[in-house]
Amino acid sequence: MERMPKLYVEVDAGECLEGRTVTRDCVVIQGNVEVWLKKGEELPEFLDKERAEFLAKEVYDRFYLYVDRMEGKMLTDAILILPDGRTRIYLRKGDELLILPVEGYTKTIIANVGNRVRRGDAFAAVTTKKGEVHYLKPPKTGTVVFIDEITNRPHYVYYILPEE
Repeated sequence: MERMPKLYVEVDAGECLEGRTVTRDCVVIQGNVEVWLKKGEELPEFLDKERAEFLAKEVYDRFYLYVDRMEGKMLTDAILILPDGRTRIYLRKGDELLILPVEGYTKTIIANVGNRVRRGDAFAAVTTKKGEVHYLKPPKTGTVVFIDEITNRPHYVYYILPEE
């Protein structure tokens, strides 16, 4: 069974809290303190709900909704937790992503979410109707944060967070 990454995105405090009780799984960040809360738990007293940032759990497949696909920038803060449960990728509003389409007769995914791809390495391959194989390589080194499978046509779009 393949496990999905978990996605948390920035929301208003009211979308996570009712009084000081959490209404959905969320992360509360205030300064350098990060508190992970499950639905039904209480917000700790040392956190000020007016000054804290709230990130609520979201369906991972909706990641593309939080990216401006014209400019390739994050529209909001987000945290991505990879299936290993230990690796976290922090995305900030305004972070630029490489948005790379994979289109062809047959597509083969080489790099998966969480994989680091270097500038000259292939992240996907496409085979033409004539049987020619073309390897797609990113213009910059980065980490794959999302692979969108376009449903109205059998293509993929890679979202890669480039390294500085």
